[in-house]
Amino acid sequence: MPKPNEGVTSVTDDIFDIAVIGGGINGVAIARDAAGRGAKVILLEKDDLASGTSSASTKLIHGGLRYLEHFEFKLVRESLIEREILWGIAPHIIWPMRFVLPYQKGLRPRWLLRLGLFLYDHIGGRKRLPATRSISLRSDPAGEPLKPEFRHAFEYSDCWVDDARLVALTAQDAAKHGAVVRTRTPVTNIKRGNEHWEIEAAGSKRRVLTKAVVNAAGPAVLKLLEHFEGHIPDPNETIRLVRGSHIVVRKLFEHDRAYFFQNPDGRIFFAIPYEADFTLIGTTDADHVTGLDKIHATPEEIEYLCGAANAYFRRAITPGDVVWSYSGVRPLVDDGSSKPETASRGYHFDLDLDANGALPMLSVFGGKITTHRHLAETALAELTPYFPALSGPSWTATSSLPGGDFAASQIGELTNDLLKSYPFLDARTAARLMRCYGTQAQAWLGSARSKQELGHDFGHGLSEAEVNYLVSQEFAISADDILWRRSKLGLHFTSEQTAKLSAFLDKKNM
Repeated sequence: MPKPNEGVTSVTDDIFDIAVIGGGINGVAIARDAAGRGAKVILLEKDDLASGTSSASTKLIHGGLRYLEHFEFKLVRESLIEREILWGIAPHIIWPMRFVLPYQKGLRPRWLLRLGLFLYDHIGGRKRLPATRSISLRSDPAGEPLKPEFRHAFEYSDCWVDDARLVALTAQDAAKHGAVVRTRTPVTNIKRGNEHWEIEAAGSKRRVLTKAVVNAAGPAVLKLLEHFEGHIPDPNETIRLVRGSHIVVRKLFEHDRAYFFQNPDGRIFFAIPYEADFTLIGTTDADHVTGLDKIHATPEEIEYLCGAANAYFRRAITPGDVVWSYSGVRPLVDDGSSKPETASRGYHFDLDLDANGALPMLSVFGGKITTHRHLAETALAELTPYFPALSGPSWTATSSLPGGDFAASQIGELTNDLLKSYPFLDARTAARLMRCYGTQAQAWLGSARSKQELGHDFGHGLSEAEVNYLVSQEFAISADDILWRRSKLGLHFTSEQTAKLSAFLDKKNM
């Protein structure tokens, strides 16, 4: 079985059209779109796909209701349009969710909330998602877990996403269209020659030769430029690094709706049903100045989120109730905002050319997971003057990601079909497999008629057959890749089960 980075016999002898550096959502989206238009693409990622910011989001495909009060109408409109497009091409990993926004006296007035939600319903071309409605928390089940002083709320629509799987599936589709995807390949030097770029990576004697470079390194976008020979730093090239942290606790409510809460300090946070047994709470907004290695939620951030949740829920939580926390650094456009939570979530590009107006390097600044597909289209429009072949028609808005080639309304029917075809699966595992793989689940379940035919059972429904598929098709190498990015089974695995999976993968990757 081929290993994830096999497939390029001699990149030294190959000249690529575009080298994308960065395996987060923006990088893989640009690689996917360019490869689908016929460009010869290579993607280089120093760690695993989605190993940074793109797996540390609040897991939402949304317009960003709070951005309206910062007058970012264009960004909200673009995001809301993308919301239904992305749901349409990946209904297995993206699905609708209703959000309950309680009114709290003394904070944003009720008329302002109603006005904001009216705009939210109408500026983005909403077609399939239900509209906002008012609810009484005294009679609606959404009020049961909340403190009795909360009586009124609004309920509106957005979408949930498995963010890390979105990255993995986008990369898989890029590879399907001919892109070379190389993880664990940190770039150490970038040099612009007379006819092409030369890129060197740690641990490899091979150079990557390419006609264009896309710097999609996310929070490290400026740091990557330090490896660019001859690059003169531009004082106007700045980003604002904002850390967002989240906590996960045992579930605080039984229903399938999420909550959008306001804090007295003007910030907002969400409480979202998570992986069946848990509630996800976040996010914080704090300027980040301590480097990009080993990013984690601080004790202060965990205390803040617990306190914020305790202001609303009847059941109090403490840091001792937190079963997992995570944190990511968002590379935001530095717009001079006084507070990190008000900084723009928009994006822009910097295009660097040689003296002859050729050999472009396009650096991506900012962006959010909801706008990644449109960002990729816009990035390719920037490169089209240098690669006329990229001027072909847009295609990613209507082409399903792997496993997403079905109507969203069919998810229940397809899950039942999976149970009928593989009766040895329990209902919980079948639901997880459909939500992870969609119609691709049968690609590795194959003709199996028993659990034993799927090989070793690592626990919680994770079989040897599934692990082999993730290694061969989704670029996974380590236990963390599988347990925390290709899935969230790490929430359930014991240290002993994790060690056995790691030993299996170590032997496989020898």
